[in-house]
Amino acid sequence: MPRYAEMSKAELEAELAEVRARYGEMAARGLKLNMARGKPSAAQLELSLPMLDVLDSEADLAAEDGTDCRNYGVLDGIPEAKRLMAALLDDEPENVIVLGNASLTAMYDAMVRYLVFGALGSTPWGRLPEVKWLCPVPGYDRHFSICEDLGIEMIPVPLCEDGPDMEEVERLVAADDAIKGIWCVPKYSNPSGITYSDETVRRLAAMECAADDFRIFWDNAYAVHHFSGDPAEQDIVLDIAEVCREAGNPDRYLKFGSTSKITFPGAGVAALAASPANIAEIKRHLGVQAIGHDKLNQLRHARFLEEGARLPEHMAAHGA
Repeated sequence: MPRYAEMSKAELEAELAEVRARYGEMAARGLKLNMARGKPSAAQLELSLPMLDVLDSEADLAAEDGTDCRNYGVLDGIPEAKRLMAALLDDEPENVIVLGNASLTAMYDAMVRYLVFGALGSTPWGRLPEVKWLCPVPGYDRHFSICEDLGIEMIPVPLCEDGPDMEEVERLVAADDAIKGIWCVPKYSNPSGITYSDETVRRLAAMECAADDFRIFWDNAYAVHHFSGDPAEQDIVLDIAEVCREAGNPDRYLKFGSTSKITFPGAGVAALAASPANIAEIKRHLGVQAIGHDKLNQLRHARFLEEGARLPEHMAAHGA
């Protein structure tokens, strides 16, 4: 790297001419590059084109429980879709609510519910003098935008090679009951690609929090997005639900996920998984907010991905 401060005027002019020449060569290529992280290529989107043929006007459009997927109803998802999303979220179908096409919407809605209604009987966060949130850095800009939009103070914590700096996280949450949660992308974390260690997951589940209503927003966006088809070369993350139950904090987490980078980002299926108490609370409010989500899309995804059985094969094609 040139040390510009030590260069003469003639050397600087020569360097400038060279840099401009290199820039001109690159500009002449006429490239139009979209550097948005995680946006599938056209070739990846084509992997899911056969899904569009799963349902047509001659198809059986009833779910296995007899639900007519063309009509109103079924707040939390048809059984086939609940099993598919449970496979994706590493949970049980009864703990899953199947939603629209975007997990980001589910996370925003969850935050708004806590601001308006509180968490399992706690004071609504919006009535508190301040609400703070831990944000591992580097992290996902959309997570941070939710906090910014809702007026939640963001507290950065370093993201290390095995997850958030847990000494810093534990120190902060133990001392301040205004800290109500933390963003987590536990596997192939956005944008650094690190995966949380078992120790990190256990410490998140067991740590002492000044706020009884502390919540981990577990955005497992890349749960099945391996580059290798060999299970021995794939990262594994402990199930936050199981670990929270073992730690005596069964309601501490909300899991989020979607098929956005599995099938079609603009026409996928999102879901959340949580403890029975959290699920009951969410469904109570969701029943006022919505009549039901797109069951035809749920049915299409469940049949195309064989309720999760085809995920390894399909994701291996993405990895390639």
